[in-house]
Amino acid sequence: MNDPIYELFAVSFQRVSKRKVAGRILSKVLLICSMFLAGCATNRQSAINQSSSTGPLEQKTDEYGEEISYWNDAGSWGKPRIVIALDEQRAYFYRGNRIVGVSIVSTGREGYDTPSGEFHVTQKDLAHVSSIYGDYVDRSGQVVMENVDATKDPRPPGTVFRGAPMPYFLRIHGGIGMHAGYLPGYPASHGCIRLPKEMAVRFFENSAIGTPVVIRQEPRDYGPGPLDGERYSPLTDIMER
Repeated sequence: MNDPIYELFAVSFQRVSKRKVAGRILSKVLLICSMFLAGCATNRQSAINQSSSTGPLEQKTDEYGEEISYWNDAGSWGKPRIVIALDEQRAYFYRGNRIVGVSIVSTGREGYDTPSGEFHVTQKDLAHVSSIYGDYVDRSGQVVMENVDATKDPRPPGTVFRGAPMPYFLRIHGGIGMHAGYLPGYPASHGCIRLPKEMAVRFFENSAIGTPVVIRQEPRDYGPGPLDGERYSPLTDIMER
């Protein structure tokens, strides 16, 4: 059949079919490219996340997501030293000029201020116990009078003094030292520097007798005393003589 109208219709149909086929092929190519690019983006993001999770700092956060402490001494070298910033309530552990550890602390409350100055570690005691602050207990170990100062509070008949435990103790000046203890978020001790247990362990294990300790004092407004009337909480204080 050589009808011109039929031939024109056939040519047009072929062109439309070719366009549909080409469109389908192009759609598939674009779909494959988009999947490939998405995969690359996912892999890149995974690499970034992996790099972030294995960063140089082993950080810990509190319930509000704020950084409170870390320790990472990988590849560090140099002599150790400790810096305690009373205004920041932080302790810094150095190797050479590099900070390898930071810890929150609780230092001496008003009236029992932690002294500032340059000192050295003079004693290490893994299971130190206070000879001044603690409880009066009976023969069975029951507490009769808690939070006592053995130099001031009379001992009830039939009781003995049980000193407050201060594990991972580093003595730095007289009766002042660093040890694991309770941290309420403000200066609360009888003069010592309390650390979280995991950080007290780090500082203890990495300090030797003679390690320099610098305690920095900046002007500080204590404000209302949240510890008015409170004298001692378990695993907290240290004023050893």
